[in-house]
Amino acid sequence: MLPMNTKKLTILLIEDDAIEVMKLQRTIKSLSLDHTVAVANDGEEALGYLQNDEVHPDIILLDLNMPKLNGVEFLSILKNDENLKYLPTIMLTTSSNPKDLKECYRLGIAGYVIKPLQYDDYVSKIKLLLEYWAINELIKF
Repeated sequence: MLPMNTKKLTILLIEDDAIEVMKLQRTIKSLSLDHTVAVANDGEEALGYLQNDEVHPDIILLDLNMPKLNGVEFLSILKNDENLKYLPTIMLTTSSNPKDLKECYRLGIAGYVIKPLQYDDYVSKIKLLLEYWAINELIKF
């Protein structure tokens, strides 16, 4: 159940690791959140999803290291698109490399979250992240 004055989010998770996809879905379920999660396995698939004018996510959770189109490449394309550049995009990654962090913020990322190794820590971070975006004012397309 969502806390009072929060909204149900539509989340686009761009992640090529099936275990990470299941982990996020399990976390949302364990927190009893009513958010909808769409999954794209890479940046190219995500761009195809976003081309549909009828469906836009409230937020994007983006992995950094993916085949075909990595997170930085995807972010660069997204932020250069006049219709999509306002979608809040949060990097959800294992990379603690300062170069990655700086490049993502240079391109306009809304947040950079390092995936913790411990599941309980992961759940705590995801809970805080989703609570924040559920109370934030978001642009509707």
